[in-house]
Amino acid sequence: MKWIRLFALFILFGMAKPAFCQESPLPADQVMAKAYRAAVKEDKKVLLIFHASWCGWCKKMDQSLNDPSCKSYFDDHFVITHLTVLESKGKENLENPGAENLMNQYNGKQQGLPYWVILDKNGKLLFDSQIRKKDADGNVTGSNIGCPASAEEVNAFVTMLSQCTKLSVSDQTAITERFRKNQSQ
Repeated sequence: MKWIRLFALFILFGMAKPAFCQESPLPADQVMAKAYRAAVKEDKKVLLIFHASWCGWCKKMDQSLNDPSCKSYFDDHFVITHLTVLESKGKENLENPGAENLMNQYNGKQQGLPYWVILDKNGKLLFDSQIRKKDADGNVTGSNIGCPASAEEVNAFVTMLSQCTKLSVSDQTAITERFRKNQSQ
């Protein structure tokens, strides 16, 4: 009888183990290789978003991109790809290995989240999510748009989109209206 209970526990543990084991996120280079293959195949740009599970603005960015008012524009022009970075203590296992280094390579160090870049299908950086301005001394400084919300942020985002894709007036209006809602949400 004791052996039967022990065998039953062994079977239960064996069945339960997969439920408790999480697969590690793919390394950033593998995620990006997949995104570039899709971009080449579909003749699109890559919109790479660096995000974290705790980031409310990251969630707003995804909600905005997936809003029915402008989703088709983003689906038609971009392979949208996410890399997880800067997770809170105890959740570092959710991060894509190498993603933070890639974010830093794309000018994202200490810029906050979400931080995004637009890349061509071969991986060339076209835009990052910074608005750049000259200060009084003529030095150029950048600040992260993150999830565009203010009029200045949304205008900068729409300008970037129009410089790398065909952006119709109706798409521009839909994107502007949807992202401006982020300021009040």
